Amino acid sequence: MHRRLREEKVFKDPVHNYIHVQDEVIWSLINTPEFQRLRRIRQLGTSYLTFHGAEHSRFSHSLGVYEITRRIISQFERSGYADWPQGDKLVALCAALLHDLGHGPFSHSIEEAFQMHHEDWTCKILLGDTEVGAVMREVSADFPDKVAAVIRKDYENPIVVNLVSSPLDADRMDYLLRDAYFTGVNYGTIDMDRIIRMLRPYQGRVVVKESGMHAVEDYLMSRYQMYWQVYFHPVTRSSEIILRQILRRAKELYRNGHHFGFLPHPLPDLFRGNIGVADYLQLDEALMQTAFMQWTKENDELLSDLCSRFLNRKLYKYVELDTPELEMLDEIREAFARVGLSPEYDMEIDFPTDLPYDVFRPDEGVRQKQILLLDRQERLREISEVSDIVRSISGLHRGKTHLYYPDNKLCAVMDRLPQAVARIFEQRN
Repeated sequence: MHRRLREEKVFKDPVHNYIHVQDEVIWSLINTPEFQRLRRIRQLGTSYLTFHGAEHSRFSHSLGVYEITRRIISQFERSGYADWPQGDKLVALCAALLHDLGHGPFSHSIEEAFQMHHEDWTCKILLGDTEVGAVMREVSADFPDKVAAVIRKDYENPIVVNLVSSPLDADRMDYLLRDAYFTGVNYGTIDMDRIIRMLRPYQGRVVVKESGMHAVEDYLMSRYQMYWQVYFHPVTRSSEIILRQILRRAKELYRNGHHFGFLPHPLPDLFRGNIGVADYLQLDEALMQTAFMQWTKENDELLSDLCSRFLNRKLYKYVELDTPELEMLDEIREAFARVGLSPEYDMEIDFPTDLPYDVFRPDEGVRQKQILLLDRQERLREISEVSDIVRSISGLHRGKTHLYYPDNKLCAVMDRLPQAVARIFEQRN
C-alpha cells in the first residue's frame, strides 16, 4: 500500500536547503533503526583527520540522494515524458534513500580489511528480518526485492538504476556538493539545477539534452578535482592505511588466540568472518573508536601504537617514489627487516588511481558507463565525442606513488640503513 503523508515533512539541509518527504513509506523508512544507524557513520571515512569539517554522515548524504532523485522524477513528471513509468517512482525513491544502508564504520576501509561490499550488506538488510524490510513489505510482498534489484543494478527498468547508479546519478551529485561543502573546498560546486533540468528518460536510459553539455563538463571536472584534492589527499591516505592496519592486526591477533583486554560484541564474529545481519547493524564508528581507545592499553605493542596514532593523529609520513625508487622496494623491505622494522606494518606503498570518465569505445558496444547527449534531431552521442574537455580528462589517471612509514621509528634506525635506502627518506614530508 502506498500512501501520501497528510502533511509534508521537511528536513533543513545545508546543501539542498530543504529535503521534502511526501510519502508515508519514506518517512517510516527514515525512522527505522537501520537508517538511523547511518547518523553514526561518517560519509568521508577518515577524511575528518585532514579536513576538520568533514564530519557529515551517511544519513545526511542518503537524504540528499533521495532529494535529488525526487527532484529529477518531479521534473520528468512535469514534462510528461512517455519513457518514465509512473509505477516505478516509489521504487526509485526508496532505492535512492537506502542505497548506502549497508555501509560499515569508516566505510571503504573496513570493506577492504574484511573483503566485503556494502552493496551486498544493503541487500541483506533490505531482504532480512529488519524494520526496513517490514516497512517495505507493507507496500507489497515483493517490494524489498524490487529495491534490492536496483541496488544490484539488475532491476527490470534500467532508467531507475540510472537515477541511483550511473556516471551522472543522484549519488554522485550529492556527494560532490556535500563533500565540497563540509571540506570547505570549491571544486565540487556544480550547477545541479541546470543538470536536472537537462535530464531526459529516453530509450531505457537517462540522457542529457545537448544544451546541458557544459554543465555536465563542469560536473566531471569537479569530480576529477575532488578525487585528487580531497578523496586521494595523501594525509587522508595515511590515516586510511593506519586504520586498515589496526583492523588487520586485531584480526590477526584474534585468529592467533590472543587474549584481548577489551573485545566487545560483535567484533569476534567480524574477525571470524561469520557476522550476521543483526550483529552487523551494531557496528558503528562509536563502537570502533571505543575499541581503539581501549586497545591503546592492549598488551600487543604494535596494536597499541597503531591505535594511539589513529586517535591522536600521529599519522605516518610519506615520501614520493619515482621509477628508480620503485625498483628498490625489495631492497627497502629487506633493509627495514634487518634494522627491526616490520615490512608489513612499518611501510606501505600507495598508488591511487581514478577513472574520471570512461569514454565510449565503439568496438565494446556497451554504453552503460557513458553519459549520452540527446541532440535536436533526437540522436544520441556519447559526450566525449562532442566535448574536448571530457576527452582531456578521460581514461585512467594514476596519482603519485607514496611510501608511508612511522617517522619516529625510522629516525631511530636511520644511521643503520644502507646509504641508498636512507637517501630516499632525506626529503620526507
